[in-house]
Amino acid sequence: MPDTLDPTPYDALLLLSFGGPEGPDDVVPFLENVTRGRGIPKERLKEVGQHYFLFGGVSPINDQNRELLGALREDFADHGLDLPVYWGNRNWAPYLTDTLRELVQDGRRRVLVLATSAYASYSGCRQYREDLAGALATLADEGLPLPGVDKLRHYFNHPGFVRPMIDGVLAALDDLPADVRAGARLAFTTHSIPDASADTSGPVGEHGDGGAYVAQHLDVARLIADAVRERTGVDHPWSLVYQSRSGAPHIPWLEPDICDHLEELHAAGAPAAVMVPIGFVSDHMEVLYDLDTEATAKAAELGLPVRRSATVGADPRFVAGVRELVLERAATERGRPVERCALGALGPSHDLCPVGCCPARAPKAAAAGADSPYDQRRGEGRGREKETTP
Repeated sequence: MPDTLDPTPYDALLLLSFGGPEGPDDVVPFLENVTRGRGIPKERLKEVGQHYFLFGGVSPINDQNRELLGALREDFADHGLDLPVYWGNRNWAPYLTDTLRELVQDGRRRVLVLATSAYASYSGCRQYREDLAGALATLADEGLPLPGVDKLRHYFNHPGFVRPMIDGVLAALDDLPADVRAGARLAFTTHSIPDASADTSGPVGEHGDGGAYVAQHLDVARLIADAVRERTGVDHPWSLVYQSRSGAPHIPWLEPDICDHLEELHAAGAPAAVMVPIGFVSDHMEVLYDLDTEATAKAAELGLPVRRSATVGADPRFVAGVRELVLERAATERGRPVERCALGALGPSHDLCPVGCCPARAPKAAAAGADSPYDQRRGEGRGREKETTP
């Protein structure tokens, strides 16, 4: 095998995602999984449940993951990369623990994880790592051998993630009426998170006030806006805005909300807007409801023409980017020099989340980081007493 296609030391890639209900009877159990221990108000929980029922109780995320899974397998095979790809979810079947058990039973011993979240934050990174640690602890209790587990670096600024979004914005602009197109504002949108979580996202102090979560999104938004200007000759004003808030009202979360922002644009005389969901890998429920349904209805109420640009999904450039990230990490683990692709001002993210990165409110073990209770290379526990504290 050519060294450039050698996945060693890894013998599997795990696509790790959020999961979602696949029928009306799944909705309440799924939401109970998602919100367990978080104190989400019942009113909000019921409201979110109604969002799912509007779509027949089915979240599109599982089918989108199946599409990405198939695309990764096909791309790997076409390029001669011999690496099986598995899929597990945090909150719905196929559950992460079951998939890790399957990996072990198939003889896999060193696993690389692709999370369907591109940015640094507790919910977008460390919580996935906590679930990995919990699944490994379950396998240990069952007496199974533990695989070594690593996580791919944050890919928010990888060309394979950014370039499809640029094309998506251009297509959305082209779909606007010609008389409002040049004046359209770009509303880059992502999931709102608590201010405290935003401030501590990423390594402490790495990005100053606002933390890595906001800094990374701003960098991607700037990259896309600059590329659109270069391609069209039009400088579209832009803002980073937020959506999908789910916390208690008294806790400050990142603002402005997309619907509030659309009202502000209309009041300021903006002729049109393009909503750009840079915080999401695929068109899952937050995109279909919060943008395509709720925000689009708000824009219609205002008489403001809007379009929503496409997410990356299973775009071949993103799939190829994942392959590049896998081979980059594998070569790094073998001590080989590698070119780490990244656009924008922030450069490539770290491979190993450092101690204190994206802390939780309560200490909890997290795998695939410098504070993991497991040896990343062999999956061996560092002591059972450390599996409940980082």
